Amino acid sequence: MAKMPIKGAPWLIIIQAAMAARRHWGALTPAERGDLARLLRTTKGRPGNLTPQEKADLRRLVGKLDVPGLGKDLLPIATKRRRKRL
Repeated sequence: MAKMPIKGAPWLIIIQAAMAARRHWGALTPAERGDLARLLRTTKGRPGNLTPQEKADLRRLVGKLDVPGLGKDLLPIATKRRRKRL
């Protein structure tokens, strides 16, 4: 069965968002990325699964990602998309 292309896929917007996320992800060293991935797997969606030290490490790593800054980077992309829909 052939895959159907996604009609009207906003590829440019997806690429812009991925580039913004990559810039913030790049703020972490490869070791920190591995630690973050391990901590996220350990939580299994429940932060209570972490020890106090692991929680502190998770906060430090997420803080280094600058999530609010990522939101600010993505805001123009989202508002541009929204205006086109109206």
